[in-house]
Amino acid sequence: MASSVAPIVPFGGDPDDAAVQQPPWPKARRLSSLWDAAEEWLDRAGFDRAPWLAIALAGGVVAWFALPGPIAWLGAIGACLLLALAGAGLGARRDEHLHLRRAIIALALLIAVGLAWVWLRSAIVGADPIERPAVTWIEGRLLERENQPAEARVRLTIAYRDAEAGFARKVRVNVPLKNAPAEAVEDSLVRVRARLMPPGPPMVPGAYDFARTAWFQGLSATGGAIGPVTVIEPGAADGSLAAIQRALSAHVRAQLGGSAGAIAAAFASGDRGGISSADEDAMRDAGLTHLLSISGLHVSAVIACVYFLALRLLALWPWLTLRVRLPLIAAACGAGAGIAYTLLTGAEVPTVRSCVGSLLVLGALALGREPLSLRMVAAAAFLVMLVWPEAVVSPGFQMSFAAVIAIVALHEAAPVRAFLAPREESFAIRIGRRGVMLLLTGVAIELALMPIVLFHFHRAGFYGAIANVVAIPLVTFVTMPLIGLALLLDVLGVGEPVWTAVGASLDLMLDIAHFTAAQPGAVKLMPQMSALTFALFVIRELWLALWHGRQRLYGLLPIVCAVVMLVSTPAPDVLVSGDGRNVGVAGEGDRLLMLREGRSDFARDNLMELAGIGGEPVVIEDWPGAQCSADFCNLTLQRGGRDWHLLMSRNRSRIEERALAAACERADVVISDRWLPASCRPRWLKADRSFLEERGGLALYLADERVTAVADSQGAHPWWIASRPEPRPFRSVIPAQQPR
Repeated sequence: MASSVAPIVPFGGDPDDAAVQQPPWPKARRLSSLWDAAEEWLDRAGFDRAPWLAIALAGGVVAWFALPGPIAWLGAIGACLLLALAGAGLGARRDEHLHLRRAIIALALLIAVGLAWVWLRSAIVGADPIERPAVTWIEGRLLERENQPAEARVRLTIAYRDAEAGFARKVRVNVPLKNAPAEAVEDSLVRVRARLMPPGPPMVPGAYDFARTAWFQGLSATGGAIGPVTVIEPGAADGSLAAIQRALSAHVRAQLGGSAGAIAAAFASGDRGGISSADEDAMRDAGLTHLLSISGLHVSAVIACVYFLALRLLALWPWLTLRVRLPLIAAACGAGAGIAYTLLTGAEVPTVRSCVGSLLVLGALALGREPLSLRMVAAAAFLVMLVWPEAVVSPGFQMSFAAVIAIVALHEAAPVRAFLAPREESFAIRIGRRGVMLLLTGVAIELALMPIVLFHFHRAGFYGAIANVVAIPLVTFVTMPLIGLALLLDVLGVGEPVWTAVGASLDLMLDIAHFTAAQPGAVKLMPQMSALTFALFVIRELWLALWHGRQRLYGLLPIVCAVVMLVSTPAPDVLVSGDGRNVGVAGEGDRLLMLREGRSDFARDNLMELAGIGGEPVVIEDWPGAQCSADFCNLTLQRGGRDWHLLMSRNRSRIEERALAAACERADVVISDRWLPASCRPRWLKADRSFLEERGGLALYLADERVTAVADSQGAHPWWIASRPEPRPFRSVIPAQQPR
């Protein structure tokens, strides 16, 4: 009987050869159908490779920070290369799945490139920290001078040769204003006695990792000066950008005093050293901190002002108008102003990103193309990552690009385009429509930034969208142009009236910030969210921004999961700093219990933010349920249906070993900044100096009987292993015993 299977003719082959062809295996047929469906789905979703290429490069960088060590890094690079080879072989015999193959190859290779590039940059720029705290004389070249009048100090970055180590080091030293001579400028040879400390890791899990930041900045130590700075050899830095920046900042503060002058100096030169901590806190809690850092808002305002001014002035010259395309010349003028402003204000990552993006917008305007697109954002991100790949994990990079992505994605949405489409209407209705759009943009920015702010700073302002509706137009269309006009008029000596107007606008902005921050519920504190929760928020934003049509709706799933996980994030019961001296206990009312009253606010603020508790803390000694002596404090907590007994040392005085062993035996957790003898055997955890030196700061979740350490997130990254021994896995002191 004849076979019912139709002969299969090869693509482009001879029908006579059909008899020798075999039908494809069912599994291969199903796999081919799967790839066909995937490529069809990408076509329907409007897949644009350009933004995804930047995301792949960023993903490789993030993978290097997230994976534990070299073996995992090499394994990830190898897996990406294998995936690229598999993509190259997909449908290689026929010209099929071409778009899918190219996407797989490009994304896999860029992930590998991102991982390898940040690894290489870490090896190139990283500097080993000093071995231990030291008081020493430093004689070296001054690399950077940063005036901070609000803190009554000057911050100096010095490169010197460490005779003991046998190589050069770069350190950063804080010097009181009275001890920092004006001659101590860049490139001068200086001598100063300083107390130096190695860059510190996070105080507790989730806190700011200064050691990582210092590693990529090449800093070996930070500290404070003891006595005055001596200038041995003056530097020739009068014409440098840093000197121009300081002179411009001083000029602005001389024209406009108080808080308004400090903020005007920040807008004009990027120098934020004169802004008081009270104004910084108010701007942060009101969601207006982004206005203080030179970023897209300021760069765009400068470039747009120069562009339109050049366009209008050049249009008054008929000869030029008839012979040259004016948008090209105006774009060149705007580009020059943007580059100069970026260099003058320090060329930080957000500023560079904004400048690159603005230059791309100018290019699009000059060519008559769409100026705002996610491709433009991707190109700016790509360039920043090629220079500073480590910036991907910094809050500045994340907040800057998240805000821009939210703005572009919102304005590319079809309903928004229809809402903003030109139509016949009165001036009042048109202004009202723009006002509604401005409010929606502020809400979109707040929703995009809030997870980032909570992840890095553990606090967020809830009224930022409302405050930004007034503050952003005020700064963009009033303050920034007035500052530029005032500086121009100062050349003629008639800028005083304009400076008065600048001061009025900035006073209004500060009033908005202080009023918003003072409202009930304006600030929300949250304990440290998990990396998975943060990743879901990031996936949500990228999905909603990069896909089109109904495929965008799938982005609602990760946001629902992320919100549920965020709301259910547990607060730690006990936080222990890496040196064992600072202990915070949460869950006993609405205030944090602290073992010691710190001499600075740094430890207190870190513990309160990570515990998600506001208000003034209470010293454990003053808590009714605590028993404290000169040497130890004993505190009982009820968690998970049982009592937990905490024993915490208060000093390093010598204690009789037998008495200490007896006290440890009655405790579930012992916390000390000293080395405790082996005879001290608590029922669950002994966090003494030896343990904390290896594991770093701790977060204890007593109800779950879980401990999180700083070392858990560090792996074998160089800034961690350069100063600490290899961490041991956590284990209970006596695993068989349970707390009573």
